[in-house]
Amino acid sequence: MCGIFGIYGHKEAAALTQLGLYSLQHRGQESAGIVAVDDGGHARVVRAMGLVSEGFEDEEMEVLDGPISIGHTRYSTAGASAIENAQPILARVRRSHIALAHNGNLTNAVQLRRELEDDGAIFSSTMDSEVIVHRIARSTGETPEARVAEALRGVEGAYCLLVVLDETVIVARDPHGWRPLVMGRLADSYVFASETCALDIVGATVEREVQPGEIVAVDRHGVRTLQVLPPAPINRCVFEHVYFARPDSKVFGGSVDRSRRALGRQLARECPAPGAEVVFAVPDSSNSAALGFAEESNLPYELALIRNHYVGRTFIQPTQSGRDAKVKVKYNPVREIIEGKSVVMVDDSIVRGTTTRGLVSLVRAAGAREVHMRVSSAPIISPCYYGIDTPRREELIAARMTHEELTKHLGVDSLGYLSIDGMLSSMPEGPQGYCHACFSGRYPTATPSEPELLRAGSAAGLAFSRA
Repeated sequence: MCGIFGIYGHKEAAALTQLGLYSLQHRGQESAGIVAVDDGGHARVVRAMGLVSEGFEDEEMEVLDGPISIGHTRYSTAGASAIENAQPILARVRRSHIALAHNGNLTNAVQLRRELEDDGAIFSSTMDSEVIVHRIARSTGETPEARVAEALRGVEGAYCLLVVLDETVIVARDPHGWRPLVMGRLADSYVFASETCALDIVGATVEREVQPGEIVAVDRHGVRTLQVLPPAPINRCVFEHVYFARPDSKVFGGSVDRSRRALGRQLARECPAPGAEVVFAVPDSSNSAALGFAEESNLPYELALIRNHYVGRTFIQPTQSGRDAKVKVKYNPVREIIEGKSVVMVDDSIVRGTTTRGLVSLVRAAGAREVHMRVSSAPIISPCYYGIDTPRREELIAARMTHEELTKHLGVDSLGYLSIDGMLSSMPEGPQGYCHACFSGRYPTATPSEPELLRAGSAAGLAFSRA
């Protein structure tokens, strides 16, 4: 899962891209990058490890002038956490350039890379995204959008792409529509982003979603759209609404805040907590769901856990040791709210269980009489191959333990998950057209033939990091 942002036709394109990336920081905290193309057609890139606020010096931003820019915040799930895997990628090809920013995961990347290497291609990173760059470079299409369309034929999996070919910006979304991508306008400029909150920060107006299977090209001649990729069943990622997206965004056409409140209300109906006195969230992604639970239960909603906002999202830390350390410094309970009470702690999901178990211990230590855990999604039991960090079934605590074992392991008095049907029925456009493979184990496409190579890499260098 990553954040991508791009703009065409604005004199301060790179500065606006940097602003947009601030709004997409929640989608990736490992590295960030910006490519800008000036009026002479020259492309420059700045990439750095860490947060957007840490990565770009003033003098670096000054050289990123021109009316075209794309940017990326990276969240990796495999492969090295290193600068060579930061995006956007910028490659020089036949006196021109290709810049690419990718959000998603290519499920057949291992096979595609082998084919390219057998044909003489040389790779400089361990990203699956680089496969697309090589395919674009080899394309014989007559227009920039035709080259991207040709490169994407035979590519499987999830992708939202921002590509710059010379002075044309091309946007593409996979036919299943796994990841969100929106298009907006800022005066005469065109803006693209993973979420609408990134358009808000630059003052752009949302026009529409980029449709599944659609390719959009923008240059000095205007806007062109193609629907050349084969149609496929729509499989939007339900986890975008459960956890990843910001609550002030509209994703897949619906308000994230509204859907999370609906998830919380449905959770209260399915898994009430009789005798509970107060409801609170594991901030911040669970706030709306906890509000919905409290409203449906007629219980007071309190701010009983205080989050240190200078610590990143624990789930998207690239290593387990990093997740463990950050749990200890990220939250602190408000004893005056919790002490002596039966409390309902609402979280959006439990992946590995590290954060949840640590939080329960904190709440117990603050004097809670009873702790009832409620989760506004179904148990995560299966790996995701479309861009979320659930790489192995044995790492998923709900897949390894029974409900009773998990309740005891977490140290709670009761544990309640939302059902899959309840989760899907809470989506803004109804239950159809959502991927729920990580909750159900039912994959909408063929799974990778070599998932361990796709995720973990090998001595042969066939490691891929999911953007």
